[in-house]
Amino acid sequence: MINPSWRRVVLKVGSALIAPDNEGCSEQYLRPIAEFIHQCRQQGREVILVSSGSVAAGRHHFNFSHQRVPIALKRAMAAVGQNQMMNFWTNCFNFPCAQVLLTHGDLSDRVRHVNIQNTLRRLLDHQVLPIVNENDTIATDELKVGDNDNLAAMVATVVNADALIICSDVKGLYTADPSKDPMATLIPEVSTIDAAIYSLAGGAASAVGTGGMRTKVEAAEKATAQGIDTLIVDGHKQETFECLLAGENPGTVFFGQHKPLPAKKHWVRHTLRAKGEIWVDDGCVEALSQHGASLLSSGIVNIKGEFDSGDAVIIRCAKGTRRIAKGVSRFSATELFSIKGQQSRDIPKCLGYCPAGSDAVIHRSEMMLLEKL
Repeated sequence: MINPSWRRVVLKVGSALIAPDNEGCSEQYLRPIAEFIHQCRQQGREVILVSSGSVAAGRHHFNFSHQRVPIALKRAMAAVGQNQMMNFWTNCFNFPCAQVLLTHGDLSDRVRHVNIQNTLRRLLDHQVLPIVNENDTIATDELKVGDNDNLAAMVATVVNADALIICSDVKGLYTADPSKDPMATLIPEVSTIDAAIYSLAGGAASAVGTGGMRTKVEAAEKATAQGIDTLIVDGHKQETFECLLAGENPGTVFFGQHKPLPAKKHWVRHTLRAKGEIWVDDGCVEALSQHGASLLSSGIVNIKGEFDSGDAVIIRCAKGTRRIAKGVSRFSATELFSIKGQQSRDIPKCLGYCPAGSDAVIHRSEMMLLEKL
């Protein structure tokens, strides 16, 4: 529902709405969405549009009939389709639009993250509609977000949005798959996203897009952790947007948490990708989870993966597979192999230097507990 207090909204539109037949951009579903954006702006609400569809929009220009598209060809399709998609959106409005292409690498780098935030805010300050998409022409698997549901949630946290609206091909989250179970009912409100909610999310239903209901729930978890209300709605129906403008809930709303995570901890947990793992003893687990301690070298039992100083890692309990926390390591994997199990005061003697400038392997301010996982 449109809350009267919402002043900044991120709206995500998927490939199946942009190019439903893989034959370029289509007005079939987009005119009501464009009118909704226009009405929001008329009401004094800022809108950031996250638009998928560059590959689907450009695909018909290439003579390629196989279902599986090589990555190089997909990038070429995106290069053509992105231009067409931007032209299409621009023609929908009588105000200026701006293209913003991002990768996961842009969002996970703290300096670029801040630059993105500043750019988007300046665009909004000057009444320009930012249109965000993943930069599919250059993104590698390591740098890709992978789906625009999660990208939209990341953008929503970057701009401190009040709401995230995800347009889907179904009305919202159901108690079962509505295409298979005639008894499935819509869940109108979700207060807490837990394992039970994830169990209701199935795979992708669209042959055009890359995201299914699970990615939408993942996006809702990211956004609600920052206090952002998140809605999943049916983007194919004009009445969806009429309901939203009337303040009604046409789908499923996930309520934002009343006590949002601090921005840096949210960035660590929901944006950074872990490059390795650190296994710790029971005493260390208790210190981290019960006493709010930083991770010290003395509690480290083993290290897995190759990572550098500044990379995110998962902290695991040495007894079992339980994930304890996620944080930014101040040491590389190679350095940690040399100092694991050692007292902090012995780090300079083991390495010949102290690269972190302190005795903490991961400082508490750069660590997020994963109690729910």
